[in-house]
Amino acid sequence: MSSNGDVSDLGSCDSFWEPGNYKRTVKRIDDGHRLCNELLSCFQERAKIERSYAAQLSDWAKKWRGAVEKGPQYGTLEKAWHAFMQAAERLSELHLELRERLAGEDSEKVRNWQKEAYHKQMIGGFRETKEADDGFRKAQKPWVRKLKEVESSKKSYHLTKKEERTAITRETHAKADPSKSLEEVQKYTTRVERCSQEAEKAKDRYEKALEDLNRCNPRYMEDMEQVFDLTQEAERKRLRFFKDVLLDIHTHLDLSSRDGFKSLYRDLGQTINATNDTEDLRWWRNTHGPGMSMNWPQFEEWSPETSHSISRKDKGGHTEDNVVTLTNIVSSGGEDVPPSPTTQDPGRVKDYSSDWSDEESSKKVLAVNGVGGEVEEDEQVEGVRVRALYDYSGQEGDELSFKAGEELLKLGEEDEQGWCKGQLASGQVGLYPANYVQPVAS
Repeated sequence: MSSNGDVSDLGSCDSFWEPGNYKRTVKRIDDGHRLCNELLSCFQERAKIERSYAAQLSDWAKKWRGAVEKGPQYGTLEKAWHAFMQAAERLSELHLELRERLAGEDSEKVRNWQKEAYHKQMIGGFRETKEADDGFRKAQKPWVRKLKEVESSKKSYHLTKKEERTAITRETHAKADPSKSLEEVQKYTTRVERCSQEAEKAKDRYEKALEDLNRCNPRYMEDMEQVFDLTQEAERKRLRFFKDVLLDIHTHLDLSSRDGFKSLYRDLGQTINATNDTEDLRWWRNTHGPGMSMNWPQFEEWSPETSHSISRKDKGGHTEDNVVTLTNIVSSGGEDVPPSPTTQDPGRVKDYSSDWSDEESSKKVLAVNGVGGEVEEDEQVEGVRVRALYDYSGQEGDELSFKAGEELLKLGEEDEQGWCKGQLASGQVGLYPANYVQPVAS
């Protein structure tokens, strides 16, 4: 054993009071610093999970918003379906805010406290750890010195008692041996007496050392507890700080207490409850069912001026050559000219197969005499007077050109692409944009 009091081998008990067992309490200081790092790592990892979850929510909302928009669902139920994607995006924002709090505010709080509570030394380790170790070592050193004396005297006493017992055994054997003379027996007896005297002296030294040690116990315990209380107070601060941090994190994680979270699911529930199958079915009926308007066929008297008809083949092609681009459209009143059907959707072309066609209104037949002349079957058309709002210059042979204020005869209803069939005052029949005219008041 060294004289500096580091006698961790003394004793077999695991008690705090045994020499060197205070080191577990000293190690707790280093453990506190390590726990700060682990707390940071734990919730920084949680912050990454929150960020990943927010990104997944956003991607999910984007994917399914497009799928629902392109899908066959309609009406208020489609709106309710979209509400889930809107709720996911709002929830994604909340989780991103949570991530920022975990990785920013909470982590910074732990780092700052750790920096203030643990001070690194140039030679390594922490100042708080060294101070605690020095305090325990100083408090334990006098008591350990006394303990070493007790152990030494105890060892000496036990050795003398062993020698005394050996001497007594030999004396007993000598007395029982008839070949031993009285002088030899007397020598064994003298040895026994001398060992007994040494054993008594060793016992006295042992008892005295033990008494001295016991007198040091109260002071030893007081000094050790004083240093221990300092370490306890430091640990108390760490435990309370960790509790405060965990409560803060709990508050941040509890999204149910956030107004945005509550309103998110409240709005979602209201949108779902607002779905109305009757309204949706009515919309479908009016948009795609019997509720749609219909330009029912009517008798049309034949007229030479209206004998030219627009064929489906001319207007139904979907090639690039058939795409109509309208130019030279001038507004006479300085107003903004509305977009023509072609400029609204260049990918679509005029189709009047539902109103007229070559098969229905103009059947070409060869002349009987074999000459290449053609005869058209004429039809009589009843029209509605309309007045042009803007100038329009037709770009194809089957389109009309007119000036703002000019009146013409509307010969058919507007088709799905926004075109109408009409007749000018000159008798020319052709197509024009329906939104370029208005009915003439009777």
